[in-house]
Amino acid sequence: MVEISTSLLSAKKEEIVDTIYDLEKAKTDYFHIDVMDGEFVKNKTHDTMLEYCEYLDHISKVPLDVHLMVKDVKNYVDSYLIFNPNIITFHYEACKDKDEVMSVIKYIKEKGRRVGISIKPNTKIEDIYEFLPYVHLVLIMTVEPGEGGQSIIPETIDKIINLKEYRENKKLDFDIEADGGIKVENSSLVSDAGSDILVVGTAILESEDYADTIRKLK
Repeated sequence: MVEISTSLLSAKKEEIVDTIYDLEKAKTDYFHIDVMDGEFVKNKTHDTMLEYCEYLDHISKVPLDVHLMVKDVKNYVDSYLIFNPNIITFHYEACKDKDEVMSVIKYIKEKGRRVGISIKPNTKIEDIYEFLPYVHLVLIMTVEPGEGGQSIIPETIDKIINLKEYRENKKLDFDIEADGGIKVENSSLVSDAGSDILVVGTAILESEDYADTIRKLK
């Protein structure tokens, strides 16, 4: 059974505390924290996500799944360490070269956190193969990062299939997470392709029954 990481990107700020309680009650596996800097992607959510993490730190035991869509990765890593996230994921494309990618992986591990690497829809999966023995998770963006409510880009499903096959052939141990445009109607497509964790935002938050939606997604 897949796990569900609920994105708080489209949560209503004035209702965030109730939303957190309701999602925990509905048995989300993780809270997905979409951190954007206004540079790597056009939207900027850092201040809001810090505020949400403050609430989560005080009222929830659900693990945090921090997704950094930022250029200055290490500084943002430092900002979220205080919340003891389960994992911190950064973008391969945010690094100027492969040495920097490896440096970020080591930095997050040295801080005692699990590390994930993410790629945009246009990045080839082969570009990150050399880093896979060193990470705990690979996040495949199934839409262009930066906005909620988009539709899945069909070609990204093939990436998940190929990544799962590569993981099995090389006997590697990392989770595959898919993020973008996932809803009840297409969740089996993404999970059957090989995803272990589905990031879902609007499909849960705009539903009438969080628990029922999460159950159907799983």
